[in-house]
Amino acid sequence: MPLAFVALGANLADPAHQIRAALESLSRLPDSRLLRVSSLYRTAPVGVAGQPDFINAVALVETTLAPHELLAALFAIEAEFGRRRDYRNAPRTLDLDLLLYDELVLDGTELQLPHPRMHLRAFVLAPLLEIAPACVIPGRGTAAAWRPAVSMQPIEKLAA
Repeated sequence: MPLAFVALGANLADPAHQIRAALESLSRLPDSRLLRVSSLYRTAPVGVAGQPDFINAVALVETTLAPHELLAALFAIEAEFGRRRDYRNAPRTLDLDLLLYDELVLDGTELQLPHPRMHLRAFVLAPLLEIAPACVIPGRGTAAAWRPAVSMQPIEKLAA
């Protein structure tokens, strides 16, 4: 079965709870199985100042859902959690990003794989490397090779 990595983030409505509840929702995706989940990480918001810190994690899912079906399922989970898209980088109750789907490379308007900015974000790379230290980002090399590039971005691993 294909393997997909999903980034989770939230900074509204008790974000740690939102992430844990979203993981429960991911575990119930049809034709899928939640294999691994990173620790939770606290990070500063990117792009828009004056909003609360984010709680982030990454999950590994085994699925027979096609990439666009999986993306639609992730958007449905976001909607269940009250996600609004008022403006780019706005505060959110839940953000789910499809990072990788096996070694697939897509450059569509709805879906780009690998996620186009994943290698530039500590809040993605740290939890990803925690659960998949040998992860390769198609077209970019190993995720570990990109970690130094984001070393100046503050990130805090939370206690379990």
